Amino acid sequence: MKDAFSGFHPWINFSYFVSVIGISMFIMHPIFLIVSLLGAIAYSIYLNGRRAFRFNFFMTVPALLLMALVNPTFNHRGETILLYVNDNPLTLESIVYGLVTAAMLVAMILWFSCYNSVMTSDKFIYLFGSIIPSLSLMLSMALRFVPRFKAQIKVISNAQKCVGRDISQGNLWERLNNGLLIISIMTTWVLENSIDTADSMKARGYGLRGRTAFSIYRFSKRDRIVFLIICGMVFIIAIGFGSKTIYSMYIPRILINAANMESIIVYLCYLVLCFIPVIINIWEDMKWNYLISRI
Repeated sequence: MKDAFSGFHPWINFSYFVSVIGISMFIMHPIFLIVSLLGAIAYSIYLNGRRAFRFNFFMTVPALLLMALVNPTFNHRGETILLYVNDNPLTLESIVYGLVTAAMLVAMILWFSCYNSVMTSDKFIYLFGSIIPSLSLMLSMALRFVPRFKAQIKVISNAQKCVGRDISQGNLWERLNNGLLIISIMTTWVLENSIDTADSMKARGYGLRGRTAFSIYRFSKRDRIVFLIICGMVFIIAIGFGSKTIYSMYIPRILINAANMESIIVYLCYLVLCFIPVIINIWEDMKWNYLISRI
């Protein structure tokens, strides 16, 4: 397994992503967002390699620029007026708030892409199958639906291309009809697959009271250590946020806390939290290379 963090207990993976995504959503401090972006980019590149690097670059930069331009168009609040465009004020605060909002949205997308790679459907069902069996099954099916949909639509498109009914063949009207036919075939396939899955799980007794399930997950010592580290980092960040050691405001004026020893400690804790998967993977790689060199 390339990603060592994926080998931890599902509760560790789930609690980590809940902590990082939750903090990134509710604390829109510029340093926090920069750290969150860097951590998400580093982990996504570690998971997906060059493909993730290209995706991050071509998504992050345009999104930041687009939000920075769109937000001032509709949001004119702020006390620092730079200029007027059609009698509408263009303020520094609206531009900064657009950049901050864009950074938060991009960080969320990247963290959720990492979540989708680490939290597989079997892990999700293991965590919530006994608590909310129906909802966990629906969410698990939804998470695995996108890759299966992409794979199946390629199969259908290739089959239609063999009989001259692909979206790349014929005139505009024929291409449109071919595309609608492929969508109709995909819709039928999705409905039939959903019914088959529901009947299969019902036949296996999924959701019945007292039903047991096989599990390969064990909460080991390393899981406890990482869980305590995550809880400690989140606790320190919560204390810093609750005591106003770190704060940020962008409308109607930009207010950010001054740097001091307490705020630096909170920043470092969030830095460690965001880079826990990368740190674990680097440590495992170093240990593996060392063991290989001893052979």
